[in-house]
Amino acid sequence: MEIITDISSLRARLKRESSIAFVPTMGGLHEGHMSLVRLAQQKSNCVVASIFVNPLQFAPTDGFDQYPRTLANDCEQLQHQNTDVVFAPDDNSLYPVRQEFMLEPPQVANILEGEFRPGFFRGVATVVLKLFNIVQPHVAVFGKKDYQQLHIMRELVQQFNLPLEVVAGETVRTPDKLALSSRNHYLSEEERVEAVQLYQALSQIKHEIEDGNRNFHALEERAKENLRNRGWKPDYIAVQQGDTLLPALSNNEDKVILGAAWLGKTRLIDNLEVTL
Repeated sequence: MEIITDISSLRARLKRESSIAFVPTMGGLHEGHMSLVRLAQQKSNCVVASIFVNPLQFAPTDGFDQYPRTLANDCEQLQHQNTDVVFAPDDNSLYPVRQEFMLEPPQVANILEGEFRPGFFRGVATVVLKLFNIVQPHVAVFGKKDYQQLHIMRELVQQFNLPLEVVAGETVRTPDKLALSSRNHYLSEEERVEAVQLYQALSQIKHEIEDGNRNFHALEERAKENLRNRGWKPDYIAVQQGDTLLPALSNNEDKVILGAAWLGKTRLIDNLEVTL
């Protein structure tokens, strides 16, 4: 495995590759990321994983400086997974001058996560487009856990006619169904036990929809109230159309249930697809 920190060296290294699969990350890697690397390895002979904490997607109160940087541990995991190249640039490499050109995502970026994290997807889309330009992959792999991000990445690739395929990796869960996340290590022992209730809330909605319940608003409100009664602070629980992420219609098209909620000082997100 090669660790490369500057753009010119990365481009020189990748010139000899006929196909490249790319896994962009912000570090803090866990088995969920490793599953994306394994999926990328099925799609290409050369896998590039990037590790970069992107300042553009952080609001002033989001704690950019406090975000965990675990490069040595991340690289060790990627080495065990036989990753070909790790691209680990610093801020000056990706942003040698102030980034004034910014990518404006579609309106779907302003709901759900976008409502509670204004400008987040603007920063994500801008850095990912830069990374696509640098790496020039044939395949890019994103996890379904960040479902809205995955949707926006698909739209970015389609609308800019980029010559690459976006591949979705399934959410990896613990035995009790908690979605793996670098944020999970912030949970206390008691909170870790409680954390599975977000999945349980979404799962209950999924079962009711599969049983024919189409009163999505009532299902959402009941789930939020149940979480509040357990001490959570929900940002949203929403049933959306699977293909557009717009609010769900009372039809038999596929849905996705998305949730974000605070448990103590930790914000957790999760989602479940509903195939009808």
